[in-house]
Amino acid sequence: MTPSQTARRTTPQRDLVRTGLAETSGFVSAQDLHARLLAAGHRIGLATVYRALAWLAGRGEADTVRTSDGETAYRHCSPTHHHHLICRACGRTVEIAEDPIEAWAADVAARHGFRDIAHVIEIDGLCPDC
Repeated sequence: MTPSQTARRTTPQRDLVRTGLAETSGFVSAQDLHARLLAAGHRIGLATVYRALAWLAGRGEADTVRTSDGETAYRHCSPTHHHHLICRACGRTVEIAEDPIEAWAADVAARHGFRDIAHVIEIDGLCPDC
């Protein structure tokens, strides 16, 4: 099997992490997801969870954000381009995909002569419940 075939192949561990992530609301760290999977009776190593999450993020199946303490957190992702509102207190996350954000990013890039742009926008604050 070639490296590119391995990169595309799913495994039972990747499927387990994908399902665990999909069943989790909001963003979760690899360590927290690992603990949840173990508590549910699954046998999976922490390194395997990290690798599966990186694989899912690389495929666009998981969003990533950097927490205030520098840790990467993951969330099951919708397949379309979007951004996030994230509550600093409870982790509640809202996907936003509004045209003004896209137009603003394109305008700023064009004014500075940039082309072939990509961007990630995360807005954090406190949700109405917090």
